[in-house]
Amino acid sequence: MDRAEALKRLQISRKKIDELDEEIIRLIKKRTSLAGDILQAKIVLDMDIHDPEREEYIHHKIREIAKEQEIDDDSLTQIIKILTDLSKKEQEKILRR
Repeated sequence: MDRAEALKRLQISRKKIDELDEEIIRLIKKRTSLAGDILQAKIVLDMDIHDPEREEYIHHKIREIAKEQEIDDDSLTQIIKILTDLSKKEQEKILRR
């Protein structure tokens, strides 16, 4: 590969990453928007926002997916923790309204 090809590959790859980042953000927004439905169900079921059993299930599932996809499970677990925290914060925000 020469310099021109390397620059072109770099530009194309970065553009794809930018597009994937936008898609990831849209999916995070979609995931977070479910917080209202989840909160309503938890209220009816007299459940706390914090659900340790569900969180443990999610983390177990994520570790399995990380292993299958050959992704570092610690990093993926941190990402999922951020997403679950975001969902809980959104539920708390809705509850304060």
